[in-house]
Amino acid sequence: MAKGKIKWLSAVVALITAFSLTAACGGGTSDGGNKGNQGNQSNQGGTSNQGNKGNNEKITITFQNIYPDPTDPKYQMLRDIVSEYEAANQNIKIELDSLNTDQQKLKLKTQAASKEVPDITIVNPAAQMQPFVDADLFAPLNEMVEKNGLKGTFQEGILDYYTFDGNLYALPDGNNIAIVYYNKELFQQAGVTVPQTFEEMVEAVKKLKAAGITPIAIGEKDTWTGSFLFMNILLRTNQGPGFLNAVLDGSKTFEDPAFTEAVDAFQSLVQAGAFQEGATSFDYNAGENLFKTGKSAMYFMGSWATGGIETSEVNANDNVGVFKFPTVGGKGDVNEFMLAPGSAFAVSKNSKHLAETLDFLNFFMINYPKKAFDVKGAVGVAQNIDGDFKAAGYSNMAMDVLGLFKDVKGGDLAFDNTMNPGTAQVHLTSIQSLFVSKKDAAAIAKEHQTAYEENN
Repeated sequence: MAKGKIKWLSAVVALITAFSLTAACGGGTSDGGNKGNQGNQSNQGGTSNQGNKGNNEKITITFQNIYPDPTDPKYQMLRDIVSEYEAANQNIKIELDSLNTDQQKLKLKTQAASKEVPDITIVNPAAQMQPFVDADLFAPLNEMVEKNGLKGTFQEGILDYYTFDGNLYALPDGNNIAIVYYNKELFQQAGVTVPQTFEEMVEAVKKLKAAGITPIAIGEKDTWTGSFLFMNILLRTNQGPGFLNAVLDGSKTFEDPAFTEAVDAFQSLVQAGAFQEGATSFDYNAGENLFKTGKSAMYFMGSWATGGIETSEVNANDNVGVFKFPTVGGKGDVNEFMLAPGSAFAVSKNSKHLAETLDFLNFFMINYPKKAFDVKGAVGVAQNIDGDFKAAGYSNMAMDVLGLFKDVKGGDLAFDNTMNPGTAQVHLTSIQSLFVSKKDAAAIAKEHQTAYEENN
């Protein structure tokens, strides 16, 4: 593996590149943006048919994806691109298998064990991809990504997270940062202002709870959501990025004070009643929908959630604002973010229709950024967008999210994108348990360290 453990700096470069291209609002783009636009134009009228020329065989391509929510703009966008491809290739049927994130992860593990991976599936970057790559389940995309200018549409550095030993194995849908969305009306009802520190955030939670308002929505049945929030706290208590890398290189252990302080801070949020009752029974979509329907005051998530919130009822009359995750105990820099190179589309090496599948994925990704832009879902897309967001009717909230990208000074990747799967699973279960009962931080740290030592 040449690039399985990627430094966070390349993500920062990609994020800043994304801002410089998207925030210009019609003022022109860099060459990278122009390349991306040329790629879009080259295939707007249909497909290259390179995998399908002269072939009348009836073909079904199974497309596993994580867009099951009809309220998310990407749900319809996916179906529109599929319909356009099928219309141009009438002997090909794209069969959609739409699942929420955790369902898809579990299903893929089962499919991978029996080497029955769908023609196209979803993977996460770096350490999460590694076992599938080691098992030789995915087809390299090096040649396909060069067709129709597709490679030039991606932001600089983003493809590195999906590249192993010189081979690119997946194409990402996003390049994101973690932020806090908030409901202005509910804040006003409870007499709460945007918190500048974590301690103020806990006090805001208490006020909201006292006013009968759910402070923070979360879908903790999908365990990564709590981990993602916890990791942002750790980013602060560690006074900067790199805690997990320090564990990997042996300069720190999970029993370091930065980790135990993060556990205690996280538990103070839980104990203050921050989350909806039964949070561990809500999956990602159910948790997000609490916020999108105005039933919670805050929502901590990657900027990929912007599209769904943008078009939801809660954002009527510009009712949603955003803020950076605050300092914790006076520690950390609010301009260091949890960085989230997106989930990505990979192709089964054993696909019975490999050429056609590669052709479809090329068509899908060429059209993805333009379609996402049209449905108000382009904030946090991994490809360059040549468009005026404000003129296209994006809300003030979406423009504010775009504005945050220019402040990015660095950050960390998610736990399960950095650690091996065995350690990551212990971590996810351990953090989820904190939603149920308060635990000793030293014991949680020991649990993590033991898992790490046993899996390395």
